[in-house]
Amino acid sequence: IIGIMKLSEYASKHGIQYRAAWNRFKAGKIPGAWQDESGTIVIPDKNTSRLNDAAVYARVSDPAKRKTQLPHQQHRVEEWAQANGYRVVESVAEVGSGVDDKRRKLTALLKRDDWGTLIVEHKDRLTRFGFEWFRLFIEQSGRRLVVINETKEERADLIADFVAIIYSFSARLYGQRRTKRVKEFSRMVSEDGDEIAER
Repeated sequence: IIGIMKLSEYASKHGIQYRAAWNRFKAGKIPGAWQDESGTIVIPDKNTSRLNDAAVYARVSDPAKRKTQLPHQQHRVEEWAQANGYRVVESVAEVGSGVDDKRRKLTALLKRDDWGTLIVEHKDRLTRFGFEWFRLFIEQSGRRLVVINETKEERADLIADFVAIIYSFSARLYGQRRTKRVKEFSRMVSEDGDEIAER
């Protein structure tokens, strides 16, 4: 099954103005494009057929949550996807910081070409920073990024990611000679954060 898109969608997808897309159509440079009886320019889009094939991604920062919160998060996203008409072709759960750009499972998932929609429960499950860049790159490849809940954020994971940032920058700033001091400071911040999260 091949889907269709309008000329405005084609222009947005290719990063050009509508007028430029119109000129391409008039010049016969858009394969398979036609104008229907209402005057709308319709273009075949082979990528839309795979948008219903979804990949699910779940993540927690704390390894202690691997056996409790992580499976529940993954299951919630899978259930939401199926209830909303998606076919889940891949489901990945990973333990790692939201500021880590070298997560092995996420990297492997993004390299796969058998899904058209990536579904996460919250923005920060995918990444703590640069979410809109993820969205841009995914949509530029003809895919879709869906966030089930745009607002909720896990405070405990936010603290864990904050500690990861402190540790990373402190290690770079002070070097390996002060690694123990950096670890101790990170532990103190983490413990204080846990107290805050419990309030």
